Amino acid sequence: MPMTADDISTMIRIAIPDAQVEITDLAGDGDHYAAKVTSSSFAGLSRVKQHKSVYDALGGHMGGTLHALQLTTVIA
Repeated sequence: MPMTADDISTMIRIAIPDAQVEITDLAGDGDHYAAKVTSSSFAGLSRVKQHKSVYDALGGHMGGTLHALQLTTVIA
């Protein structure tokens, strides 16, 4: 069963407590999402490390229950 936008948002907020998370279902199929994650915890991190922290928050769901995630990170 695919992940819901709420599931994705909740997992990110648990791992990155100050995160502001905006999730968009790109295809309307519950399987292809875009996420914009804004957090002060990204300060001083490369874009790759910012993205890794978000993917780590999803706990291995990428490529499984979460097929595709277009990710944008922003430093608050």
